[in-house]
Amino acid sequence: MTVNRFFPKTIQQGLFGERTLSVRTALLGAVAMLGVSGCKTGGGFAGGGDLPAAPYHPAPVGQQGTQPQPGAASGPTLANHRVQRGVPNITARAAILVDARTGRILYQKNIDQRVPVASTQKLLLGLMMVESGNLGRTITVQKSDTWAEPTIMGIKPGQTYRKDELLKAVLVRSSNDIARCLARDQFGSVSGFANAANRRARQLGMVNSYFTNASGLPDPPGQYSTARDLAILAAAAMQHRFIRDAVSTRSMTFRFSDGRTKAITNTNQVLRTYPYCTGAKTGYTNAAGRCLISTAERGNKSVIAVILGSKTPNVWSESQGLLQWGLGM
Repeated sequence: MTVNRFFPKTIQQGLFGERTLSVRTALLGAVAMLGVSGCKTGGGFAGGGDLPAAPYHPAPVGQQGTQPQPGAASGPTLANHRVQRGVPNITARAAILVDARTGRILYQKNIDQRVPVASTQKLLLGLMMVESGNLGRTITVQKSDTWAEPTIMGIKPGQTYRKDELLKAVLVRSSNDIARCLARDQFGSVSGFANAANRRARQLGMVNSYFTNASGLPDPPGQYSTARDLAILAAAAMQHRFIRDAVSTRSMTFRFSDGRTKAITNTNQVLRTYPYCTGAKTGYTNAAGRCLISTAERGNKSVIAVILGSKTPNVWSESQGLLQWGLGM
């Protein structure tokens, strides 16, 4: 898989629609940081109320930013796309399907509606960890890292792990204690991570997202994103081989520092039911419902699907249906 497969050089009526030059400039800056050359301006990849929210300006790491109130997404609305016959019926609150090579939106439903997105935002944690480098260094677990629920690996204070071991486990199994540990170790605290995450999201062009932690849990409250923004995030994250390998791992064995082992399986059920699925990240909370970012590849086609706010287990079949439709199957 080549880098440009998930971040195309040419964008046709893509995710950024008619957004302002400042957003496009931010995109180009993100592309430069990610080591992708030749990307032209014009697009690229990856609960609400009624009133527009004020733009969020992230503060430097270690300082508190001013949180906008959730509401309708800011920025112009993307022009409607004609939906072809055969597209699956999506019952979730919001969804998007994107051609990962061109950035063209193939399907959309409430793609700029701000909603909680649960653990799908751990893909941003993964991206930031990979970008920070030094994946082989040792991390020591602190007591505060274990103050997490309900999905945990069970790491203990004083234990030591390699950064890449923890990162792969959190992308495969979505363990909240590991997410806290990685965020705290890299950025000093949960709030330090949140400030850095909001800044990185803006650089990527995720203009309708706000994060308060690394796990996606609702405390601290007020975080949200959109289907469009998560597609942008997915495309950026999937440029990195480590992330591609991790999110496509169906099962693995996690080895604790005391020698114990634990077999874990990927939370993404589409990986087990659809052979062309290549990842990427699941999420669930009572507030967010069932959320899923999924990617697939077949021949010269690559697609990214995001489903948010599903209230039924249909999130798996609907995601697979979008992927199949996008690949022309």
